[in-house]
Amino acid sequence: MYSPDGSTFAVGLLDGTLDVYATSNWERTWILSGHGDGVSSISYSPNGDRIVSSSYDCTVRVWDIDTGDCLYIIIGHTNYVYGVAYPPQGDVIASWSEDKTIRLWDMETGGLYLRRLQAHNGGAIIAAFSPQGDQVVSGDDDMVVRVWDVETGECRHTMTGHTDEVRKVLYSPKGDHIASFGEDGIVRLWNMGLSGAFRQISNCHNRTVHSIQYSSKRNQIASCSLDSTIRLWDAVTGVCWRTLTGHSGAVCTISYSPSEDQLISCGEDTTVRLWDVESGACLYILTGHTEIVVGVAFSPQGNQVASASGDKTVRLWDVEAGECLHVLAGHSEAVYVVRYSPQGNQVASAGADGTIQLWSVATGDCQHSLTGHSEAILRIEYSPGGNQIASASEDTTVRLWDVKTGACSHIFIGHQKEVTFVVYSPRGDQVVSFSAYDKTLRIWDKESGECRHTLTGHTKEIADIAYSPRGHLIASWSNEGEARLWDVETGDCRGTLDYGGPPQTGITLGLRAIVWMSPDIDSFITGGRNGSVRVWNLTEEGDQYRIRMRWRSSNGQLGVEDACVQGVKGLSDLDKRLLKQRGATGEPNLLRLRETGKNVMSMVSVVSKLKSSSGTTASNSSSTSPATSSRGTLHNKLNKRQIQRHLRTSRYIL
Repeated sequence: MYSPDGSTFAVGLLDGTLDVYATSNWERTWILSGHGDGVSSISYSPNGDRIVSSSYDCTVRVWDIDTGDCLYIIIGHTNYVYGVAYPPQGDVIASWSEDKTIRLWDMETGGLYLRRLQAHNGGAIIAAFSPQGDQVVSGDDDMVVRVWDVETGECRHTMTGHTDEVRKVLYSPKGDHIASFGEDGIVRLWNMGLSGAFRQISNCHNRTVHSIQYSSKRNQIASCSLDSTIRLWDAVTGVCWRTLTGHSGAVCTISYSPSEDQLISCGEDTTVRLWDVESGACLYILTGHTEIVVGVAFSPQGNQVASASGDKTVRLWDVEAGECLHVLAGHSEAVYVVRYSPQGNQVASAGADGTIQLWSVATGDCQHSLTGHSEAILRIEYSPGGNQIASASEDTTVRLWDVKTGACSHIFIGHQKEVTFVVYSPRGDQVVSFSAYDKTLRIWDKESGECRHTLTGHTKEIADIAYSPRGHLIASWSNEGEARLWDVETGDCRGTLDYGGPPQTGITLGLRAIVWMSPDIDSFITGGRNGSVRVWNLTEEGDQYRIRMRWRSSNGQLGVEDACVQGVKGLSDLDKRLLKQRGATGEPNLLRLRETGKNVMSMVSVVSKLKSSSGTTASNSSSTSPATSSRGTLHNKLNKRQIQRHLRTSRYIL
């Protein structure tokens, strides 16, 4: 942390010391020692002559910058102290602790205890003073934001709405608003003039992510949600650079065109929409269905789109003209899924009536009606060669069908409950299926019909599976945050992940919750019921894979207007890319951020703000905080919960 005048720079370390540097020559001027455990937070006084530090040793210390002396040791908390702060006036210190209290200390009387705020049901993990210094706002894992009167110690406002732990709170410069950010992925703005009325800011989806797709050409991720939006993400930075709006209900499915320059979507509003990826413009709104459209697919040539609807029909659309070519009527109940053959001359559809209909693309005629399943069919897939179709049904079976004759060649029996998904391996020699409810995957030999492996280990309902591009791994995913990596040859589990998530209930038709990135990148993308999109990196360690989150969609973007990065010195390519994604344009040498009159921010200020906001735009877990990498580790008396909390809340303690 820099001092207010920028002349010194202080770092709190987990070995219990603070290092203070002179910024004129970056020589270390003081090593402040005394804490018996790691330093959790530091803060400069408003005039910069003192530093206050908090520690896991349950104490707060006040240091003189000129002499390096410890002026006061403040004792009173009965558990780890997570943070400290000065108000603008500098006459009081606030500290907050795992003991569920915020304590105020009088600096004019040498750090004497002033009052205690019995803050939260959990440990108070974040707090901040108002600009006037008369209030303190606090947040915790009890999901509540509270506002306290510094003079009386009374709670003025209790603000609820977050559905997970509150991670950050702060006041607006005028003190009339409070912003809070939670683990629920939502930023909330509270209007203090309206007794805590709030609105939400979110660049992530605020409801379940229903489908995700990856564009290797653009290195881009597309996601759609029950919140009626489609979002386009930079796969490297995690920045949401465009939100496509227009659907009036849940968006069920999306798909890139073969050229990846267009996107098709369908939804609850009975429409199919064609989008230009580059501009974000909606090219066509395709109407005609009378019920929800749950499935959509591009033809291999990209000139047609097929859609499946609850109105019992399939429609074929001309992409160039935006017109309906054929209405395929033959199902007796809702159609759940539609697929083009690899050659593009045939369309297969299936649904609630338990049949598969094969249609001629040229004429719209039904070529075969495949019957045999006794319950609804939830998924169908063509084999890579296009000569076979696999189907998964609520009758607990998987069937393979000969496309030319319409005959059923194999019936795979083994799942105990509804089979919700089936897919061919990239080489086409295997079929893998899963049941969300019996929580197992099965790998079947296409030729012999034998079950080669039964993959068990999931404790939560499986939402989606996907073969890796090279075909050697299968990733399985639960929307409650549980993932497994499976070796295709041996059936062994090669990697696990369980980060937790909201409960999942019921099968979601058309769900596409996991996709792999390009073959040369060991990464996959997931979507969750909390509206998040996450990218995960894989690192092979012996016979296991370590799964680490690269980024996740979250909240907040830095808006940059009439700005230029070209010619600016000291920026990395990533910095330039991030700024451009936020609106940077033009040719000047100085970046201007929301310029008003002569108030121009320097490039240093903009980059500083950008970097500080990037943590709320894409949480990058591959980086390591200095607080967790230098000078040892947390004291061994910290329990698992405390370590996890520290890792969730720690930033650069600077």
